Amino acid sequence: MTEIEQLLDRVADQARNTLPRGWSSLPGPVGKESLARAGEALGFSLPPLLAELYLRMGDGGFGPGYGLLPLLDNPPSSEPAAVQQYLANRESGRKDPDWPWPEGVLPISHWGCGMYACVDCRTPQGTVLLYEPNADEADHAWYVDSPALAEWLQTWLAGTGWYEESHDGADPAPWPDFAIRKGATRLP
Repeated sequence: MTEIEQLLDRVADQARNTLPRGWSSLPGPVGKESLARAGEALGFSLPPLLAELYLRMGDGGFGPGYGLLPLLDNPPSSEPAAVQQYLANRESGRKDPDWPWPEGVLPISHWGCGMYACVDCRTPQGTVLLYEPNADEADHAWYVDSPALAEWLQTWLAGTGWYEESHDGADPAPWPDFAIRKGATRLP
């Protein structure tokens, strides 16, 4: 069994035992056709591990914070789906160029107060970013939560994320690529 298979098994165990706020049950996994529709709407593919989470675990509702957002449809918790949120954020960034939303950065989990965990889908490892819009300007709103989605999930499983009360580590570092990526204008 590969490390990723082991990680997926651990995530499945944790998902069965934890329901984030607002979720009455975990939804079933998405099918490959839903994954393809999401890719078409977004204009890019999900990193392999993120795709596997949706294909094997369920259409959101598990993970840190309020859990992963559903991929295409609104969940029982009334959070927007990841694809909807991405497209809305890109459109909002076009209307307000002082607050651009980088191309390929998919929101995957809501932290509250407008904050989101996002996956940089341009990276094969799925760098996880923290979007904190309560900053004074967009250049100060983006942080690297984890260099890889696998590490982010392991942190959640271990209970050692920055969002845990018992967290004693460093806060997330600013995302150095935002200055480069904020100028991306290709649609969607």
